[in-house]
Amino acid sequence: MKSRSLARELALLVLGQIPEGDVTASLQATPLEDLLQKAFDSLTQYWREGLDHCAGELESAQQHLVDSELNDLGTSSIGRVRDDLRGCLNGMEQVLNGLSASLELPRLLALADQEKIRLGAMQRVTLVIEKRGSIDDRLNGVMEGWRLSRLPRIDRDILRLAVVDLTALQTPAPVACNEAVELANRYSDEHGRRMINGVLRRLQDASLAKVS
Repeated sequence: MKSRSLARELALLVLGQIPEGDVTASLQATPLEDLLQKAFDSLTQYWREGLDHCAGELESAQQHLVDSELNDLGTSSIGRVRDDLRGCLNGMEQVLNGLSASLELPRLLALADQEKIRLGAMQRVTLVIEKRGSIDDRLNGVMEGWRLSRLPRIDRDILRLAVVDLTALQTPAPVACNEAVELANRYSDEHGRRMINGVLRRLQDASLAKVS
């Protein structure tokens, strides 16, 4: 994995642990390692809750299947079983993607000691904090009837980091957008991935239009 990708992923995890209020004070007061450990703990709890939710949907599907066999409820009950199983499979996909990402976190914690990666991550975090107003305005400009504030925090931060790469760090648009999509695949759900893909596509088109 390239140092830039590692720095961006570390930046995403750090941003998620900083309140959107007095962010500068929080960043200065908490060591990077502590922020990353908090991210690790938060993600572990999140995926554990996801597994519990999937287990509940499996139990519901099993109960609906038993009810349909006992009471001969026909296709309506089978449809409910199908919906439960579909929801469970989608949830399991998200959990498995998240667990895969979580397995990388100990390595990220170790790599955070490498100066180049650490500096790259903190540079991105600082830029997002300092320019968040203009970044959010830029994103809202391509949201097409949606507002950035309505997205989950991690989706907002993935998009904000993409804007930082496009503008302040002069990363080529295809590279910045592709790497943001990779983060979305690792840390967001299906709905978030679709939303991020659409916003990034419009953001990339807008950047290319300015260049031409």
